[in-house]
Amino acid sequence: MARLLLGKEVNAALNQEVTARCEKLKSEGVHPTLAIVRCGEDAAALSYERGALKRAETLGVQTQVTVFPETVTKDELIRGIRALNENPAVHGVLLFRPLPGALRKEEEEICNSLFPEKDVDCMTDLSNAGVYAGKDLGYPPCTPEAVIRILKHYDIELTGKNICVIGRSLVVGKPVSMMLLKENATVTICHTRTVGLAAIAQAADIIVSAAGAAGSLTKDFVRPGQVVIDVSVNWDPKKNDGRGGITGDAAADEIEPLVDSFTPVPGGVGAVTTSVLLEHVVRAAEKAHAQKQ
Repeated sequence: MARLLLGKEVNAALNQEVTARCEKLKSEGVHPTLAIVRCGEDAAALSYERGALKRAETLGVQTQVTVFPETVTKDELIRGIRALNENPAVHGVLLFRPLPGALRKEEEEICNSLFPEKDVDCMTDLSNAGVYAGKDLGYPPCTPEAVIRILKHYDIELTGKNICVIGRSLVVGKPVSMMLLKENATVTICHTRTVGLAAIAQAADIIVSAAGAAGSLTKDFVRPGQVVIDVSVNWDPKKNDGRGGITGDAAADEIEPLVDSFTPVPGGVGAVTTSVLLEHVVRAAEKAHAQKQ
C-alpha cells in the first residue's frame, strides 16, 4: 500500500515556523501584512480569500482586502496596486486572477505594476525571471513551491533523480521544472500531446502531474517504487455516487497498489499552498525590516 504524502503534516511544520517568525517580527514592531486585491465577486476567488484570511489569522499575519467592481478600469486598478506598492505597512500583495472581462487583455501590464518585492505569488515578469534564472527576484509561485516543500518534508531525495513533469503552464509546469532543476534533479517536461508519455513517466523516479485531466494518470504510467505528486484539482461528476467531487490527475485506486507514495487530492499539494503564500509574506516583511536596520 502506497504511503500518502499528506499536506496537513507539511502544514503543521510550516505553520509552526511561520508563527514563530511572525512573533519575532512583532516583538520588533513589524506586523507582517498581506493585501488581497479582488475584482468582483467570483465564487472561487471568494472561497480562496476566506481560506487565506482564516489561515492568516491563525498564523498571526495581518490582512486587508481591497475590492474593485468588475467594471473597474485598467488605470483605476493600477492606481490601487501602486498605492499598495508605496504603503510600507503592506509586505505582500495577492491579486486574484483571471481578471474580469476586458481587463484580461491588460493583465500583463496590470500585474507588472506591482513591485517584485511585494509579489508573493509570482505575478510579475521579474519574479518569473527569478525562477528561471535561479535568482532571488520576487517570489516563486506558491503551488510549485508547495510541491518542493512536500518532497523535502518527506525526505524524498531530489539530487540526481529523474523527474517527469506533466504540464507546461506558467503557473505550475514550467516553474516547478526550473525549481526541481535547481535542486539538482534531471527533469523531463511533458504534456498531454507528448508521444510515448506513459513510457517516459514509467521511467521516472518521481512524477509531478499538472495536466489538469481527471483520471489521466493511470496504472499504465507508473511502476513500483515511484513517487507521484498530483498537483491538479479537477471536478469529477462521477465521484460521491454521482454527486461529484474534487479529484486529481491520478486514478488513485489504480496507482496506489503500485507506487511507493503519492499526494492525495484533496489533501495534498493544495493544502500547503496557502501556508506557502503566508510564508512569502513573512519573508517579505523580514527583508523590508532588515533593509531599514
